[in-house]
Amino acid sequence: MSSTTESLVGRAIDLKELIAYQEGSVVSRTLNDKKVGTITLFAFGEGQGLSEHTAPYDAFVEIVDGDADITIAGTDHRVTAGQFIIMPANQPHSLRAVTRFKMLLVMIRA
Repeated sequence: MSSTTESLVGRAIDLKELIAYQEGSVVSRTLNDKKVGTITLFAFGEGQGLSEHTAPYDAFVEIVDGDADITIAGTDHRVTAGQFIIMPANQPHSLRAVTRFKMLLVMIRA
């Protein structure tokens, strides 16, 4: 299935405004879902995270607000607003909100 949120097409948008924080929760919004990959925006409440897991494809993560600790194959990285990190395919990784944060996740299935 191929979909894009139509209201986002052809206009400039501030990513931070597309998703709201919910205290104690992780919120996600899919911006584009294609056969070749997905673009998803996340908002993590302070202290929230994703436990260690792997993915079969590289994942590009840009922090658009706040600060996150991202662990890749046992190495910790502090990633802050305006920075990005690439999580390599098949490597265990996890995320934790140092402060509440928003991130853009781009997965390309290739």
